[in-house]
Amino acid sequence: MTQPTFRMIDTNGVKLRAAVQGEGPLVVMVHGFPESWYSWRCQMAPLAAAGFTACAIDVRGYGGSDKPQPVEAYAMKEMTADVAGVIDALSPSAPAVVIGHDWGAPIAWHTAVLHPRKVRAVAGLSVPYVGVPPVSLNQIIKAMFTDQGRFFYMEYFQKEGVAEAAFEADVRGGLRKLYYAGCGDSGLAWGGAEKKYGDDLLTGMVDPNPFPQWLSSDDIDYFVHEFEASGFRGPLNRYRNNDRDWEMMRKVADAKVHQPALFVCGDRDLVLRMFGGDAAAAEARLRDNCTDVRGFHILPGIGHWTQQEAPDQTTGLIIDWLATL
Repeated sequence: MTQPTFRMIDTNGVKLRAAVQGEGPLVVMVHGFPESWYSWRCQMAPLAAAGFTACAIDVRGYGGSDKPQPVEAYAMKEMTADVAGVIDALSPSAPAVVIGHDWGAPIAWHTAVLHPRKVRAVAGLSVPYVGVPPVSLNQIIKAMFTDQGRFFYMEYFQKEGVAEAAFEADVRGGLRKLYYAGCGDSGLAWGGAEKKYGDDLLTGMVDPNPFPQWLSSDDIDYFVHEFEASGFRGPLNRYRNNDRDWEMMRKVADAKVHQPALFVCGDRDLVLRMFGGDAAAAEARLRDNCTDVRGFHILPGIGHWTQQEAPDQTTGLIIDWLATL
C-alpha cells in the first residue's frame, strides 16, 4: 500500500505541512486538539482508493507547520484562510471537500461559510455547525460554569502559559489522560468528582494501563513526538479567540452553510452533552444552520475521537456521502 507523501504548502503567510495521497478531486482533512494530520491516518488510503486526493494538514501551531506566537494569529479568520490557501495550492481550478474533527470541524464549517467558492461540500465530526450564537462562547461558559463555581476546560485554557506548562511538564501523561477521558471506553470519566472553578485539568484524570486498543503504543508515540517538538501554545491559542471569532461572524451577512453537509459523532462524545444538549438538539441546530444536510450519524459506543475510534465506520460514511456529491 502506498503511503502519504509530505509537502509544505505556502498559505496565508504561513507554511503548513500536509500529508497527501491519491489522485482526483481534493478532500482536505482538518484535525482538532490535541492532534495532528496523523489523526486521519486510517482515512488516507481508502479515500485515495476511492478516487480522491486525500490531504490531511497539520493546523498552524502543530507538528510540522509554522507556529506563529500571537494569540490573534489563531483566530478563525486565519484558520479558514489557511485551508482556503491549501485548496488553492492543490486544486487551483476546482473547489474541494473539507472535513474536520473537534476544532477542525468549526474550521471546516467556517471555511465553507467564509470561502464558499473554495468548498464544494463540508463534513464535521464531533462538533455540529450551530451558526452564530446570540453571545460569545466565553459568555455562555461564564454563565453555565464559572459563575456556578464549576470547572470548564475552555475557561482553564484562557490564561496564557498555564495549560501549556501543565501539558509540557509531562507530554505523554497529559495526552494519554486526555485521549482516554474523551474516548468511548472511559465511561465519560474526567477524574472522579466534578471539578471546581480554579482546579486544573489533568489532576485526577485517569492514565489507563493498558490503553484501549483503538490507539496503539506506536500511535501514542507519534503524537508525543509531535507535541514534544511543537509545544502547546499554538494549539491552546485557538481557544483564546472566542470573542474575536464571534465579533467577526456576527457581521457575516449569510452565516449558513449551503454546501452538501455531513455530520458524524459518537454517542459517548462529551461534546453532545457539554452544554446540556443531546443528539436530537445537535441535529436540530445543525439543520437550522445547514441547508443541505445529507447525513447525520451517531455511532454507538464511540467517544470523541470519531475517526480513530471507529475508523471503518467513519470512513465508510464519508465515502458514501462523497458519492452523493
